[in-house]
Amino acid sequence: MTKLLRKPDWLKVRLGGNELFTKTKNIVDSHCLHTICTSGKCPNMGECWSRGTATFMIGGEICTRSCKFCNTLTGKPSPLDEKEPENVAESIRLMNLKHAVITSVDRDDLPDMGAQHWVKTILSIKTLNPNTTIEVLIPDFQGRLDLVDKIIQASPEIISHNMETIRRLTPEIRSAAKYDTSLSVLSHIAASQIITKTGIMVGLGETEDEVYSFMDDVLEAGVTVLTIGQYLQPSRKNIPVKEYITPSQFLHYKNVAKKKGFKTVESAPLVRSSYHAEKHI
Repeated sequence: MTKLLRKPDWLKVRLGGNELFTKTKNIVDSHCLHTICTSGKCPNMGECWSRGTATFMIGGEICTRSCKFCNTLTGKPSPLDEKEPENVAESIRLMNLKHAVITSVDRDDLPDMGAQHWVKTILSIKTLNPNTTIEVLIPDFQGRLDLVDKIIQASPEIISHNMETIRRLTPEIRSAAKYDTSLSVLSHIAASQIITKTGIMVGLGETEDEVYSFMDDVLEAGVTVLTIGQYLQPSRKNIPVKEYITPSQFLHYKNVAKKKGFKTVESAPLVRSSYHAEKHI
C-alpha cells in the first residue's frame, strides 16, 4: 500500500462563503453548466468564486480519457448540449466578467473532437460580451492541427494547452496524450501570434533538471505564459503525490523561467491554469 504524504500547512486554503460565491454558484447551477472548479476539485474555488470568476467546462462532464491525475468523470459522454454555448455566454454576462476562461473535456468520440462546439462557444461569448477577453484551455485534438486552426480562427485572446508533466512521466500520467503532440499543438498556436500558454504540475516525481528541460521545450515551441503548481491527489483512485514542493522552490522555478525568457510566469503551490488568468492579457 502506498503511504500517503501529509499535506503541509502552506497548502491549506480558505473556503468560499460570501455573497458573491453564492451568486456565482447559482448562475452556474441555473444554466446547467459544468466547471473545472468543481469537477477538478480545484483548491482555489473558494477564492475565485468569491471574486465572481469561474472556469467553464464545455462538452459535458464526462471525458473520453482517464488521465491518472484528473478527477473528471471518464466514460461514454452524452451528446453535446446545443444550448451550452449560449448558456455559457449568458452566464458570463450575468457575472460581468472582464476575462472568461473556458476549458473542456476530451471528446475523442466525435468526428471533430468537439472543435466546432468550441467555435460556437467562443463566438457566442463574443456576440453577447464584446468587451470580455477570452482564454481557452484546449485539448490536443489528437494532434489534428486543422482542428486547432478552427480555434485559432475564432480569435480568442489566449490559447492554452497544458503539457501537465515532464517528458518521462507523460506516458504514466496522461492516458492518451503524447508529449511531442502537445508541443506541436503549442508551436502551431504560437505561429499564429496568439498568446500561447501552458502549465505543468510538480510533485509527481520529476527532477529539477527535467523541469528545466520542460521549460526549454515549451519556450522553443513559442510559449510565453507558463503556470507551475503543486499536484494534489483529488481522490484515492488518482496517482498519489510523490513530493510536496516548498514555496521557496516554486519561487526558484519562477526566477529560472523568467531568466529563460517567459514573459509571464505563475509559480506557487496553489497555482492552476486559470489562476489569476485575467492578468495574463
